[in-house]
Amino acid sequence: MRSGKTKDPMGKYLMETYSRLPITMRKGKGSWLWDTEGKKYLDYTTGIAVNNLGHCHPMITDAITSQISKLIHTSNLFNIENQNTLSEILVSNSFADKVFFCNSGTEAVEGSIKLARKWGAENGGKFAVISTEGAFHGRTFGALSATGSEKYRQGFSPLLEGFHFTPYGNPEAIARLAAEINPCAVILEPVQGENGVVVPPPGYLKQISDICGKSDTLLILDEVQVGMGRTGKLFAYEHENVSPDIVALAKALGGGMPCGAVLATDDVAKHFTPGAHGSTFGGNPLATGVACATIETMLRENLVERAGELGDYFLGKLKEVQGKYPEHVRGIRGKGLIIGVEFSDSTFARNCFSVSVKNGLLVILTVERVFRILPPLNTNKEEIDLAVTLIAKSIEEVVSSG
Repeated sequence: MRSGKTKDPMGKYLMETYSRLPITMRKGKGSWLWDTEGKKYLDYTTGIAVNNLGHCHPMITDAITSQISKLIHTSNLFNIENQNTLSEILVSNSFADKVFFCNSGTEAVEGSIKLARKWGAENGGKFAVISTEGAFHGRTFGALSATGSEKYRQGFSPLLEGFHFTPYGNPEAIARLAAEINPCAVILEPVQGENGVVVPPPGYLKQISDICGKSDTLLILDEVQVGMGRTGKLFAYEHENVSPDIVALAKALGGGMPCGAVLATDDVAKHFTPGAHGSTFGGNPLATGVACATIETMLRENLVERAGELGDYFLGKLKEVQGKYPEHVRGIRGKGLIIGVEFSDSTFARNCFSVSVKNGLLVILTVERVFRILPPLNTNKEEIDLAVTLIAKSIEEVVSSG
């Protein structure tokens, strides 16, 4: 048997499930990454909204090194001290009464759907779930069934039955459908990230919450990407003073370690009884220990409020760029530090993306024409100014090249 020590920089033996950039990162610090060639990049992807404290934050590295010297994994056959602490932090700072821990966003959504259906089974046998067009909730079969983007669903039929879709941002459509099918739950993203940073109209979540209350339907909010301070509130639902029944969390929760969670009220959580759901690795001592350090650091350093302030600043600067290139930049939108720059067409966007990478700025190209920008919450105005300069420079280079 070969040892596997042969270097394979382009992933010769990996399944081709990702369109990777031909870059191998070697180290990171704060908002910055360095590749194996020594090139430096301003990283405004944060591992897809995971590294909210940037790379190698001392509180994260200290929490990891401290915990691995004591205990990494036991499984949920035993009480886990860090899990108890993290659940108390989450409950104390949210609507929730109870928490279930898992490893990822798709598992958090999967657990949320299972919990809603378990509640529905014991409340008249309701099982239908209303989701929205353009939604992205994950890649396991339950989460994929709730995902309203055909490109992710294609080739995996038949998916789970009982999922129905309405236009995002249209509460009247949800009200009509709820009256027709008597669902157990509505599942929504407070901001659609994968769909190009789509921010709903003001009052949308509150209207949906009212509809759910009147129709005895659970409200599930997928805060996997926008929770943990990303929008300028610890949870995005706080912007509209909404109290959901279930929230799915992951990504930034673990500070870079795989950690997901399902948050729920007592009335809903009681339907998850022993054996109804589980996770071997979910909430292990290492992941939950790092998550505790992550949230405590964010709260202590006021990074949540700061994300809202920096987001407003960033949006303002980007709108100045839009004013210079109105025929190429179709829209600037966002909430806190999840920001979308929409270009006129996919070809122009792809060219700008390639030039941005060359110029040392990392963002995510989504729906083929939108830069999804996800800075760490502890970035600063100087780094934001640099990002704006590099975006403007990339646009100018593409325009000049014809």
